[in-house]
Amino acid sequence: MKKLLFALLLLAGRGGLAQTAPSAIPIHDPVLTRQNGTYYLFGTGNGITVWSSKDRQHWTAEAPVFAAPPAWAVRAVPGFKGHIWAPDISLANGQYSLFYSISTFGKNRSAIGLATNKTLDPKSPDFKWVDHGEVLASVPGRDMWNAIDPNLVRDEQGTPWLSFGSFWNGIKLVQLRPDLGGPAVPAQWRTLARRPRAAALADSLPGDGAIEGPFVFRHGGYYYLFASFDYCCRGPQSTYKMVVGRAKAVTGPYLDRAGTPMEQGGGTLVLQGDANWFGVGHNAVVSFDNADYLVFHGYDGHDNGRSKLRIEPLAWGPEGWPTVAPAAK
Repeated sequence: MKKLLFALLLLAGRGGLAQTAPSAIPIHDPVLTRQNGTYYLFGTGNGITVWSSKDRQHWTAEAPVFAAPPAWAVRAVPGFKGHIWAPDISLANGQYSLFYSISTFGKNRSAIGLATNKTLDPKSPDFKWVDHGEVLASVPGRDMWNAIDPNLVRDEQGTPWLSFGSFWNGIKLVQLRPDLGGPAVPAQWRTLARRPRAAALADSLPGDGAIEGPFVFRHGGYYYLFASFDYCCRGPQSTYKMVVGRAKAVTGPYLDRAGTPMEQGGGTLVLQGDANWFGVGHNAVVSFDNADYLVFHGYDGHDNGRSKLRIEPLAWGPEGWPTVAPAAK
């Protein structure tokens, strides 16, 4: 499946025939947006995987964001060869901002970068990704957090905040400068969510507090923090699941439905794996035409646990908690 996806992207990048695929396309860590009636999907992959669609059912592979690994990233992260993780897309003031993760598996010598574009339409004369390089980084021995899985959220005043994190001491939050190119000064790092970690583990190890993939979404007077618990990327052995908590302020504290702070291991279950989908997680939340959707990947129980796109309607219960019904296979 990975070889097929690479071939599709290569053809798209060379101006080959448009390649289409059904809705369950192969992807990890998807984020979705829409411009002028076309949906654009970004995900983990060489140079950042990009797909487009008119109906969210049939998808065309587009050229990746980066034709070659960013030079700054190759210098910053030993072992990085161009496989970029967990992008995040947003639009403000006529500019698309794409945050992305540079790392290697199981290490927290990691960095988050930023690229911008005026349009997502490859046919537009204004289409050009401009890379702004490193926004922030984590350093082994200095930081007990991992600078991957970025998500941008703006508060009621329009101030930009970046949530991020994977394993170690959990999900972090930092205010960004107005240009999004780095932390506001003085930088203040907040912990939004974490899980218990064995004290005997070396700081260099990810640990056993499996949490990552934050996404903050504003709804009904609350900020909702979605995160993924347990383990991705293991095919049929994947145990990924999505949880949520909410807060009145973007900085927290985020509490689950039982009132337990996510900083103390709390999290209300949104969706978990079953016989059809072994694990589900690393979600985004988007709104189209006054409806909200949960966008995530799942490990297909009917296709050897391969990771595929899922988009499900997101409902809000009478007390304001998000729910999604498991999809039938």
